[in-house]
Amino acid sequence: MITSDVTPTSPETLPRGAPEAREWFSGRTNGLIISFTLLFCVLAVASPTFLSGYTMYVLGRQVAFCVLIALAQAVCLVVGGMNLSVGAIGSLATVILGLCLDPWKLSPWLAVPATLAFGCASGLANGWLITRLRIDSFVVTISVMFFYMGLRSGISGGQPYAVPDSFTFVGQRAVLGVPYVLIIAGLLLAAMGAAFNYTVFGRRLIATGSNLNAARLAGIPTDRAIVWANVLSGFFSALAAVLWASQLGTAAPETGDTWLIVSFAVAIIGGTGLSGGVISAFGIFMGAAIFMLIKHGLVELKANPYFANAFLGALILLTVVVDRVREIWGGKRDE
Repeated sequence: MITSDVTPTSPETLPRGAPEAREWFSGRTNGLIISFTLLFCVLAVASPTFLSGYTMYVLGRQVAFCVLIALAQAVCLVVGGMNLSVGAIGSLATVILGLCLDPWKLSPWLAVPATLAFGCASGLANGWLITRLRIDSFVVTISVMFFYMGLRSGISGGQPYAVPDSFTFVGQRAVLGVPYVLIIAGLLLAAMGAAFNYTVFGRRLIATGSNLNAARLAGIPTDRAIVWANVLSGFFSALAAVLWASQLGTAAPETGDTWLIVSFAVAIIGGTGLSGGVISAFGIFMGAAIFMLIKHGLVELKANPYFANAFLGALILLTVVVDRVREIWGGKRDE
């Protein structure tokens, strides 16, 4: 059974049970393209302002943040784990960035690296606890989530921090109508896609999530792969926080409060496997685009905002069920 959109091109380098390579335009990917096209056409017809340059610009920025947040979750899912502290890392990273820029008056050239270093260190701590102490990723990351949320509230008192006007350049500007944040997210997504497709590092992450025991028996350093996945997750969370502050023009402590559902929704809609070993860079991008079109559509339809999360939760459940049915059906056909 073929289980991954991005897998090694040299199957002999992976343990038995690891996924084989599959073309980009698989059934799952085609489904995403069709869903995106239908949603886009419906909104274009229903809303006279949907195709305006400003709407495309705003949606482009939001898609960029969804991509980064989903990547933070997907790199952990692909190794068979999860990171429930994605939003909390982003929230505390925002506070650290605000402290550096506002009361401490550090240059953005120092504040941003310090914030990203915090994200990486947070991921490293998560990975160490998971691999060294053999604690389930769910337990580790939900504990870290509450710990970081408490720290951010205690340190900031819930008050936003000011950022210099020059800091908003990346978050609020565009080139030829394309937001800088979308370009950054696209480049990072392409880099991760290339890593999973063509590098030993990416292949080891996929092999770890596909069959942990088989990967260990094949000599793959699975603990190191899990740690690196969590470091990347922390980095993407902190980067999203930095770019979010650049867009808003302020470092708001509540940044990250809604990221958890977004991280799972976009990653799962994009085809990332909950059980590990499956990830698609193109799928994540399409998942982010579909997610934002749905949210925009709910606004256009003037839907009750209190039902928004219920709708998104139902969408996640439907996506998981459909994907599971596809796996079961594919398994029966291979027998």
